[in-house]
Amino acid sequence: MTESIVDTDILSFYFKGDVHVAAKFADYLKEFDQINIPIITYYEIIAGLKFKKAVKQLNDFQDFVLNNNIINISEESAKISGDIYAQLRQKGITIGTSDLLIAGIAVENGLTLITNNEKHYDSISGLQVENWKK
Repeated sequence: MTESIVDTDILSFYFKGDVHVAAKFADYLKEFDQINIPIITYYEIIAGLKFKKAVKQLNDFQDFVLNNNIINISEESAKISGDIYAQLRQKGITIGTSDLLIAGIAVENGLTLITNNEKHYDSISGLQVENWKK
């Protein structure tokens, strides 16, 4: 298992009680001390839960975050994200800004991106992707 960063969809599956994803989290935590969460994923989860007024889930998520690692966007990861954007656009491929930023954070930090949206990220060179939903 390689050190990884989790995408929003995988965290959502985890908090919805997906048994397979939860087992992967448990396996990962046997090898690494914390789950790495990009700040963009943190924002997306917080925004969604606040919109839904899901107070209990919001509190559960914030408790979860206290024991794990938020990885912020840096100048370098923003630059990498810009490079990815340009490379994809030149190929006629567009993906959302949040996903570009998550990819940039993963690439800069040498982390595998854990996502259920493999097709979305498979055209990004230098990005390792794994799916814990499968």
